[in-house]
This record gives sequence, C-alpha cells and structure tokens, in this order.
Amino acid sequence: MGAELDRSPNQSLKAGAFLGRVLAVQANYYQVQFDAIENLDLMPLDEQSSPTRFLLCTRRSRLKKVGQQVMVGDRVLVEDPDWVGGRGAIAQVLPRTSFLDRPAIANVNQILLLFALAEPLLDPYHLSRFLVKAESTGLDVSLCLNKSDLATPEQQQHWFDRLAAWGYKPSFLSVRTGQGLAELSAQLDQRTTVISGPSGVGKSSLINDLIPAVDLRVGDVSSKLGHGRHTTRHVELFALPTGGLLADTPGFSQMTLDCLPEDLADCFPEIRRRLDVADCQFGDCSHREEPNCVVRGDWERYVHYLDFLAEAIVRADHLHHQSDVESTFKSKTVGKGETQYEPKLESKKYRRSSRRTQLQGLQKLYENFEDD
Repeated sequence: MGAELDRSPNQSLKAGAFLGRVLAVQANYYQVQFDAIENLDLMPLDEQSSPTRFLLCTRRSRLKKVGQQVMVGDRVLVEDPDWVGGRGAIAQVLPRTSFLDRPAIANVNQILLLFALAEPLLDPYHLSRFLVKAESTGLDVSLCLNKSDLATPEQQQHWFDRLAAWGYKPSFLSVRTGQGLAELSAQLDQRTTVISGPSGVGKSSLINDLIPAVDLRVGDVSSKLGHGRHTTRHVELFALPTGGLLADTPGFSQMTLDCLPEDLADCFPEIRRRLDVADCQFGDCSHREEPNCVVRGDWERYVHYLDFLAEAIVRADHLHHQSDVESTFKSKTVGKGETQYEPKLESKKYRRSSRRTQLQGLQKLYENFEDD
C-alpha cells in the first residue's frame, strides 16, 4: 500500500482509450483528469499543447452490472471521449495500490492529520482516535498542528515532547503567518495525500493557501460548541502546483474506530516499540489483565487503548450477533423504515407442510381406518 500506480511506456491500451484519474464523484458523474504527457501517443495534436484536460464522465453499464465501484483517486480508461463536448464514459478501472473506505478514495500514499493548537483547543483523546484510525489504514501518517501562532513557544514545546512520547514528530503550521508551509509543500510533492481532521482546524484554509485556484469555502469555529462547522461535503482531489494530489475530506466531530480488537495494538506506536523489545507471555495477549504483559504500564495513552479496545470488542460482538441473526432470520421493512426479523424457512420447525403431503397423510389415515 502507498505506492503510486504509473502507466509504463509499454502498457498496451485499447485503441481510443485514454488514461485518466478520477478527481471527484457526485451522483453518477465523475470528473476525470487527463495528463497530456501520459496520453501523448493518443491525444489529438491540437490537444497536446494543453498540460491537462478534464472530462465529465459516466460509468459504462457493464461496470455497474459487475458491481465495479469507481472511487475518487481511481486510475481509469475512458474510451472515445468527446473532447469538444467535454464528456466521456469510463470503460475500465485499473488495479488499485491502496484504498480507504471512509472516506472512499483510492491510490493514496499518505495521510496528513491536521489539528489546531487553539480555536478549537487540542483535545488529546480526540487526537488519539484520529491517529488510531489513520494507523489502521497501513499508510504513512503525518501530524501537523495548525494555528501555532496562537500558542506560546512553551506550549508548542509541551506538545512536541508529549506527542514524541506517543511516537510522533508533529510539524507546527500557521496558515495565517505562513509558518511551516514550505516544508509541508515539499512533503506533499509528487504524492497523493489525504488531509483529515476535525472541523474548524483549518483544512480548507490550508488547501486554499497551497492551491490558490481552488478557493474552498472556509467555516468559523462555533463559540457555543467550541468546534468547527463542516464546510467540506464530499471527497475531492486537487492538483498541487508543485506536483502531487491533495484530497480534502469532510470533517468529523467523532472518528469511528472500525478495526478488529486483535489489530488495535498495532495502531499504537508505543505498543509496537514495547513489543519490539520483548514479547508478552501469551501470544494472544490483549494487554489488559494477562500476567507478564510487557505492554501494560504507566504510559499516557494506555487508558485510551483500554477504552478503544472495549469499544472494538463491543462492535465485534455486535457484528457477530448481526451475522448470526441474518443466517437464521430474514429482515423485513415495516412501518417507517423499521426492520423486523422473521424466521427463515430452511428449518422444518417453521416450514408448513405442502398440500400433497397433507393429502397423502389423510389418505394413509383413511386406509388405516378402513383396515380397522
């Protein structure tokens, strides 16, 4: 995961098929970007002078029939595009190097988590949830703290030392003053990056600074609730002037953890460091009450781990219960979207006898009566 999927010079394409990347998905339409260099041997001569072209595409019906989803970030082939009308149809989705389900995006190299030191104040527990979710993807994770101009040097040093103990080296940014933006641009160069974080931390402002042509709507921080208002409604890829792509994602007030209980420990750098030095006594140690556990101890996020583990166990039990219910019961929608479960008829306990069986039983009973 994390490596870019490039088209090799010898890759054979169907005549009239152009290689592009999906930048945005809305309803049943896909905005696809085409690089003239990648399609130099196919692009009409009058189109080759333009570095990039964009088409509004639909999806071929055969892709829909086989259940092929088209995601933001997908590398796709568009057959016989209408360059004049600006339309096309996606005929094939190339293999993905990586993909995320929430948000739905493919071929990502890294995740950039953006939080703010102030307005809203940095919440360690909230940050920990985002970090664990990012780590569960298996992609490279970078942490940036915005609005550093609102924090004192002592406060910045406090958070740097604290997060270093977590296993991260945060970068300090200020979109207002320009602090750290040059270093960040170099980190994003020639890579596909998902930027994520809670609402109000400055994601849209940062993208507007890195890509002025985008001009995203910026939201304020609620004075009552202490967190930002959502401004991004869907996932979209934006091309960086220096190369690379940046994906803006909708902000979340709470990050849902969906990893399995047995995979949670690997999402904590502190736990990985401890297990690199020594092993627990039991191979399936949950790092709670087991004897001779090398993970259990006095480190800051251990209480976060216990909370997240309890949550993951409850979620796993719930999913297991749902699968059991669906295997023996069928769901039926009643009323206003209410779901009601009824027994399936595989079991003889619930199956009604056929009329033929009933008649045969009556016939046999009548013959026995005549014999008597």
